[in-house]
Amino acid sequence: MVPDLRGRTILQVLPALGTGGAERGCVEVAAAIGAAGGRALVASAGGAMLRDLARAGGEHITLPLGGKNPVTIWRNIRRLEAVIRDHGVDLVHARSRAPAWSAHAACRRLGIPFVTTVHAPYNQGSAAKRLYNSIMVRGDRVIAISDYIARHIVETYGVDPARIRTIPRGVDLRQFAIEAVSAERIIALARTWRAPDDRPIVLMPGRLSRWKGQAVVIDALARLGRRDLHCLIVGSDQGRSGYRQELIARIAAKGLNGVVQLVDHCDDMPAAYMLSDVVVSTGGTRQGFSRTLVEAQAMGRPVVAEDGGGAAESVLAGVTGWLAPAGDPAALAEALQSALSLTIERRAEVARAAQEQVRGRYGLAQANRQLLQLYERLARA
Repeated sequence: MVPDLRGRTILQVLPALGTGGAERGCVEVAAAIGAAGGRALVASAGGAMLRDLARAGGEHITLPLGGKNPVTIWRNIRRLEAVIRDHGVDLVHARSRAPAWSAHAACRRLGIPFVTTVHAPYNQGSAAKRLYNSIMVRGDRVIAISDYIARHIVETYGVDPARIRTIPRGVDLRQFAIEAVSAERIIALARTWRAPDDRPIVLMPGRLSRWKGQAVVIDALARLGRRDLHCLIVGSDQGRSGYRQELIARIAAKGLNGVVQLVDHCDDMPAAYMLSDVVVSTGGTRQGFSRTLVEAQAMGRPVVAEDGGGAAESVLAGVTGWLAPAGDPAALAEALQSALSLTIERRAEVARAAQEQVRGRYGLAQANRQLLQLYERLARA
């Protein structure tokens, strides 16, 4: 059934519109809401993806929703109530904890549906932290981005499984397609990064964050001991300059200067995947899902990932990629070696299996249709 949101206004709330997966998902959903005849509003503190949101047909409302101070959260309840009333909002979808607290209270006061998406297994270090996290399972419906996250919600918070909907993030199969990327785009990106054309490329996309595991990949490459390859670690440090310097020092200490290269945020990821021979993603049980792994497989690239967490669900071990125990550089090195050693024939088999899997489960249109059908049912009720 095609979702019909004509006459409906959907508000998504999140701290800011940066360059992460949740933010990209927010923009993609805004475009889908518009295509279904609805009005897409996004409230946040703004950020790098404001232009993308405007191109998608969404409208932005600037609010200080990233603040965790209880006073700020309390004030944002009133601000969101005003937005909901002034714009005739039918449903609010929260994608992060701080804005979710404010949005939950505003929705309850005004009697409109409240939906949340749990993107990760949040740190449960203390009772206070657990309480703070619990807002993400108080939605009328709670969206889990993987089966792993759905299990985590039930086991950690005792949520009734009937309130949970598992909707993995989708990938635009028109954009992330081999035939959609010209040779000129690949060459231009290789020149920008000064990537060698006589060595296999290992690509690790993702913002620079300690839990993402860039250090584990560097250690694995050191154990691999090969200088006939080039690893591109691609992602913004988002102000974490100290961590970037740690990685640079680690690369030097492991004797990998000239083998491992850090590059900033990339605006043409389809070309980046086409430039690569193997794509790696780490993070273990901290990963609720890995868009990187799905995008890479859509482009027919063999993938290597750490087992555990939601990321592992998208990799068919031995068929579309390899899985290594989390935090084990030796095992990761072995998996990378296997991926780099594929024959031309075997590589083609892996590419076909990967693309078939992505088309069957991770298409953007399929994910958006499930989410918009949920919006429609709740708003109608």
